[in-house]
Amino acid sequence: MPQTYNRAADYLDAAREMADSGRPALARLLAEEAADRTPDPNEAARILDEFPGGTLRRES
Repeated sequence: MPQTYNRAADYLDAAREMADSGRPALARLLAEEAADRTPDPNEAARILDEFPGGTLRRES
């Protein structure tokens, strides 16, 4: 069954998988998306702290 991304937890799980497989940039992007989908600002900050580094997003 294909992976779906409907919840912050889905993005966070994928971020951890990417970090474990040596893809820190992709892990950070997925963590940023998880944080964006998290209504609690403290939890969002905790998610971003788990995946250090600056944002890799391009804003248009």
